[in-house]
Amino acid sequence: MSLAEHREAIDGIDAQIVALLNERTRHVLEIGAIKHRQGQEIYAPHRERAVLDKVCRLNHGPITHEGLRAIYREVMSSALALEKSLTIAYLGPEATFTHQAAVKRFGASLSYSPQRTIADVFNEVAKHRADYGVVPVENSTEGVVTHTLDMFVDSDLKIVSQVVLRISHCLASKEKPKAGKLDSILRLYVHPQTLAQCRAWIARNLPSAELVETSSNARSAELAATEPRSAALCGELAAQTYGVPVVERDVQDNSSNATRFFVLGRQAPPPSTSDRTSLMFSIRDEVGALHTALAPFRRYRINMTKIESRPSKRRAWEYFFFVDCDGHAEAGRLAKAIKQLGEHCSFVKVLGSYPNGD
Repeated sequence: MSLAEHREAIDGIDAQIVALLNERTRHVLEIGAIKHRQGQEIYAPHRERAVLDKVCRLNHGPITHEGLRAIYREVMSSALALEKSLTIAYLGPEATFTHQAAVKRFGASLSYSPQRTIADVFNEVAKHRADYGVVPVENSTEGVVTHTLDMFVDSDLKIVSQVVLRISHCLASKEKPKAGKLDSILRLYVHPQTLAQCRAWIARNLPSAELVETSSNARSAELAATEPRSAALCGELAAQTYGVPVVERDVQDNSSNATRFFVLGRQAPPPSTSDRTSLMFSIRDEVGALHTALAPFRRYRINMTKIESRPSKRRAWEYFFFVDCDGHAEAGRLAKAIKQLGEHCSFVKVLGSYPNGD
């Protein structure tokens, strides 16, 4: 085929794609109307996961699975925006990794509301000023975000989905390195979490630079954009947003560095084919209490993927235990295990069951 013939074929295919996308969206809108009459949430993470898995099974290339998922993410995002004007609150400011995680989950067509603190994100969703919230909960290098865990103690919100985002830090500066050296950079703006994840790289490459801690990666980029002989460690999106050239990419010490985020909502999704449940409990102050509390998980062969303890902040030496495990809290063996857990604990709270994986 000639160039003109290829382009003519593409024009014909585009016409079909546009017609089919609109037909698909009409069905989505009808489903949304049914959900509204039944009092269901418009966003259904279990159905979203099933659709993305299905289109990847149908895919035989040359489009990659990752590319196809990105396309369908925006198709679903635009349909969600037509169904309801959803607002997603996230730990801001704009261009942070939490912002990236929120867009990764919901697409670019919805309204996003940056919040100053994790508590503010919880409050926005609880007070119906936002439909969903996105907060960081765990980094593969630095461990859990304790403030997020603490917020669940008194919150009625549910975890409805999770997002795992690969974290790639870059050095951004308006200073152009000479002969590959960074000697001209005298001040480095860096968020404490980013500092912890890039400490060895900083020691090797900027040993004499003054380190100035900031409130976010976006703030680091903003400051580096206006101050000569300075730089920021931040995400590439933050560097682009504030117009700071990227000098070096992937400066994190651990190449597999990733952060897990929770999506907060007011209604828990129903069971799917593969779920994860997060819960918390408190034990009585007696010998062997933790061993006894965990026995139901062993009895019903429940795979526990995480356990973390936090001070209750209500009474000295009292702790809450946070657990992630496979399964849905309302189905099968896990439902039985949680029921027995309640018989041995002074407090049990299911934080949410949501589609496993990302």
